[in-house]
Amino acid sequence: MKRYRREATLALVIAGLGLLLAAAAPGYFARDNLSDLFLGNMPVLIVALGATLVILTGNIDISAGSVFAICSVAAGLVAKAGAPVALAALAACLTGAALGAVNGALVAYLRIPSVVVTLATMVALRDALRWGTQGAWVQDLPGGFQWFGLPQQTYPLVACAIVVALQVGLGWGMRNLAAGRAVYATGSNEHAARLAGFDTAWITCTVFAVAGALTGLAALLNSVRFNQIPSNAGIGLEMKVIAAVIVGGAAVRGGQGNLAGTLLGVVLLGAIGPALTFLGVNAYWERALQGCIILAAVAIDALRERRALPGFVPLAKPA
Repeated sequence: MKRYRREATLALVIAGLGLLLAAAAPGYFARDNLSDLFLGNMPVLIVALGATLVILTGNIDISAGSVFAICSVAAGLVAKAGAPVALAALAACLTGAALGAVNGALVAYLRIPSVVVTLATMVALRDALRWGTQGAWVQDLPGGFQWFGLPQQTYPLVACAIVVALQVGLGWGMRNLAAGRAVYATGSNEHAARLAGFDTAWITCTVFAVAGALTGLAALLNSVRFNQIPSNAGIGLEMKVIAAVIVGGAAVRGGQGNLAGTLLGVVLLGAIGPALTFLGVNAYWERALQGCIILAAVAIDALRERRALPGFVPLAKPA
């Protein structure tokens, strides 16, 4: 049970928030509101799944918002050129995977700290996109692109099926496949993982590429909701993603965390803003509450790590 203490705590907090809303603002659970909540937080969850893999290796990716914007525009341009939606999806995922692989190669083979690499690419990619599009949005998209050509009421069900498949499939793979164990081993102790025969550089590069591909998929699923694609999409996305992963129990140092915790982190942080609105609380408190939750999660992890150190002696209580 100790292994899933963070997940159990998050589930209890979410359940408590749900009970409060059920009593004070039952309109929160209206079908349209829940659908909007899901569609609004769906890109955050998909990107966060990839970010969890990156953080498990002991790295971090803060370029996700810029990659998301480029993938969104790439999907829109391919669709606008008359290609089927499947090719637009492929273009978005391959673009994200390629950009992620560049980040991963710089981190894994040139040994540049991931925060430096992804900070640089975050700025460079965003400015390159701004220069390439001149700030113009992708418009005049074909009718078959929006909602994948499905009825608007059907699309959330399809998107939900995709998200569930990703969550279950990746979660199962991380627990049961050698690739998942290799990711955990790399983040826990890279030197020991290399001695055990793991190609840690390749693992790191691959994880960044997978995270990029997931960002491309998230960009596509978000883009088809609208009839035009903004060139400034994804601003602030990386902060939401990293916050959800950390709140979900992943350790920044790597080697600790799981995708179930990430899901709960996204649900909790994504529910706070609308909940405040339904409860009649000023929405400006949303960021403050999210910040407190993140700080509490990091503080709890730090305290647990400190207590786990050999020779730790708690401070004596004053007489």
